Amino acid sequence: MNRLAHLIATVCGVGHLRPAPGTWGSLVALPLGWLVHLIGGFPLFALAIAATFFKGLWATRLVTRDSDDHDPSEIVIDEVAGQLIALAPLSYTAWSMDIDITRMWPGWIAAFLLFRLFDISKPWLVGWADRRGDPLGVMLDDVIAGVFAALGVILLAGVWHGVLGW
Repeated sequence: MNRLAHLIATVCGVGHLRPAPGTWGSLVALPLGWLVHLIGGFPLFALAIAATFFKGLWATRLVTRDSDDHDPSEIVIDEVAGQLIALAPLSYTAWSMDIDITRMWPGWIAAFLLFRLFDISKPWLVGWADRRGDPLGVMLDDVIAGVFAALGVILLAGVWHGVLGW
């Protein structure tokens, strides 16, 4: 197995943490997302999402090539990609409105919890992507879960700041 692919797929070994390696992978994305946003704002954040997806797809293809298990639990780069997508509305808002992104901490919690909910329960398109049984499906189910979580973050922010007026 390609060592670099294994390091990327497991996010430097985080995927070997137990229990719940997917949750550990999602947790790793939080400080990573904060750092990327701090360095380059939303443009770098968006680039990091794309880079994570494509390097994750490459690594997943290599790691699962000769395996019967198309989605081993130690592969968590997909969780990192999905969690970054869930955080994207926060990065965009902080960048476009010149807000310290750490002030948006309730959104970070919502993004994390919503992403884990959609990733674990696999509703609708998330489940469809997961059932593909190939490396694209491994990455895509978390991307879709991340999009659902991002939409949930936007909806919750609208309710919190718009309807409730806080």
